[in-house]
Amino acid sequence: MDDKKKPGGQDRSRINVNEDYELRDWSKKFGVTPEELKAAVKVAGANASAVENYLKSGRKK
Repeated sequence: MDDKKKPGGQDRSRINVNEDYELRDWSKKFGVTPEELKAAVKVAGANASAVENYLKSGRKK
């Protein structure tokens, strides 16, 4: 679970789609809708790098 009193750290490498603020922030960072982000996390896992790679691979080249 996120410790909101500790900014940064290893927690920043994982995406928790059950936290509204994370869903909003990561969706904005990757330029996708919250639904697209949830689908990507379901396939690629919660690691932000894996999700980013997954999203990039599905984009037009």
